[in-house]
Amino acid sequence: MFRSSGTYRRRAVTLAAVAALGAGLLAGCADDSDDETGSSGGGKGGNKGGTTITVGTFGVFGYKQAGLYDEYVKLHPDINIEETSIERNENYYPQLLTHLGAGSGLADIQAIEIANIKEITTTQADKFVDLSKAPGVKKENWLSWKWAQGSTEDGRTIGLGTDIGPMAICYRKDLFQQAGLPTDRTEVAKLWAGDWNKYIETGKRYMKKAPGDTTFVDSAGGVYNAVISGNAKRYYDESGKIIYKDSPAVKEAWNLATTASEDKLTAKLQQFQKSWDQAYANGKFATVSCPPWMLGYIKEKSGDKAKDKWDVAAAPRPGNWGGAFIGVPKAAKHQEEAIKLAAWLTAPEQQAKVFEKQSSWPSSQAAYSLPQVGGAKHPYFDNAPTGKIFAEAAKGIPTQILGPKDAIIGQNISDIGLLQVDQQGKSPKDAWKAATKTIDNALDQ
Repeated sequence: MFRSSGTYRRRAVTLAAVAALGAGLLAGCADDSDDETGSSGGGKGGNKGGTTITVGTFGVFGYKQAGLYDEYVKLHPDINIEETSIERNENYYPQLLTHLGAGSGLADIQAIEIANIKEITTTQADKFVDLSKAPGVKKENWLSWKWAQGSTEDGRTIGLGTDIGPMAICYRKDLFQQAGLPTDRTEVAKLWAGDWNKYIETGKRYMKKAPGDTTFVDSAGGVYNAVISGNAKRYYDESGKIIYKDSPAVKEAWNLATTASEDKLTAKLQQFQKSWDQAYANGKFATVSCPPWMLGYIKEKSGDKAKDKWDVAAAPRPGNWGGAFIGVPKAAKHQEEAIKLAAWLTAPEQQAKVFEKQSSWPSSQAAYSLPQVGGAKHPYFDNAPTGKIFAEAAKGIPTQILGPKDAIIGQNISDIGLLQVDQQGKSPKDAWKAATKTIDNALDQ
């Protein structure tokens, strides 16, 4: 299933926070209060009379949780920081657009979700400060594709990258062993190295000796999202034209997903629904595509009984699932101070600290050489070297051509089209017609 990363972050972090999973947690979007809009002041209260920098986010970006606000305030005694978080990006983003249009009501720093960054850089760029040459900002610290996503065509950087979601494959070693497949993560990765078709072929091998009533993968939508997320050109071309109906990447992902469904490799589930959670608990499927933030979710839902049964292997091709940015509006009350804070929060050392606390994978490639990131291992997943696996995946992600309606297109392909194939038994042809009709109606509005 394809949705904006904020949807996943919100649901997953809520569960992870309950479990207090430490390095297995994700950087997500659960709010800090019982209200839809919660004010969470990090580091405020110690510097009376100082300048108060406001930060507007959707959910939990991890800055308060990792103690970064308090640390910054200690380093800058004349500064206070107040963060206001709205749980859902679908509620946060329309408010951001409204405030940008009015030129008022904006925080000094505003978060931007990856699903919205293209619209911001193309239609709202003049309302944000260019951070490309801000003090403390070094372009080379970021992955090139992440820097490109937050920048305009004329080279202005509107958003500094926070986290990303490089994908791997999480798999059940016990189920693989019973199905006669290798269990060592290096050997497992070789089964499908470089080719999602090999992943499907591995699924067919698994199903020949599948233990009990298990299946190879959770859902057709999950397969689609994993495959499409590793392509540079998906729903739009370089000129900004919508091309999803003729896109080779969409065709590949759709065909692989529907093949997985029709060959009965999927558990016919919809991700982040109760039935999906229960299938984790009961060990009903053997593989799932997983970015770093998914690991905490898997641990929470699979429970202690599955410890060391799950492992992590490299995906067939690198892909990205999730991520965000922070920017400074020109209407910010404390623009100069906000620029300094934004640069500091997204520096490699701070991204590493957020990763340690929330498992939010850094978009700063300079952070990968730090031991708490590059050397990270996950005890629940049999001490899988997740730092190494996700760092390699992150470096191989292509610079994707993003469009303002990516989320609408991708979500309907999964939630309308692939669900009809997976759960209703519709033919791929009929399901594609239904999905495209819904998408086109939405785009015309």
